[in-house]
Amino acid sequence: MIDPTLLLRIFVAFVRVGAIAFGGAYAAIPLVEQEVVANEGFMTYPEFMDLLALDEITPGPILINSATFVGMKTAGLPGAFAATLGCILVPCVVAISLLFVFRKYKETTLVKSVVLTLKCMALALIASTMVTLGMNAVVPGGTPADVAHAVYAVTVMFVAFALMHWRKVSPLPVMLGCGVLNVLVSLVVG
Repeated sequence: MIDPTLLLRIFVAFVRVGAIAFGGAYAAIPLVEQEVVANEGFMTYPEFMDLLALDEITPGPILINSATFVGMKTAGLPGAFAATLGCILVPCVVAISLLFVFRKYKETTLVKSVVLTLKCMALALIASTMVTLGMNAVVPGGTPADVAHAVYAVTVMFVAFALMHWRKVSPLPVMLGCGVLNVLVSLVVG
């Protein structure tokens, strides 16, 4: 039987994430990491990195997928339900409320300033996530295993970026290609 206090902790953790997750899922990843790894200890950092990789290949909103995966890992199906509900509760209430306010006051200077501030906050959160994920991809665990690993990781990131940005290749074949490449490299290197 699942401990009700565990379900409540899962729910509250994702209510906190959902309440301050401005800027979309990528901007919310540091918030999820803080709640799941640092505050509650539901996962280790390597497990969280695996979760992010799984989120990227799973259809659907990344933040809700993250909540569902964390809840499922922590407390099974009831945990998945608690985390998902916690994640969407505050945003749904706030979005519906703000819709009425925004429709009425969208042309005012105050509302325009608030929207600009939220955009800047989202950009800062996304940049923070990019740096954190990039550093952990290049230097897993904070210490370089070897220089070859770091060079390989940076090369794969650059080639993937170049394919998607300059060649306009869809992310799906790039992700699949990177996955196949990593499997082949791990088989060869051992």
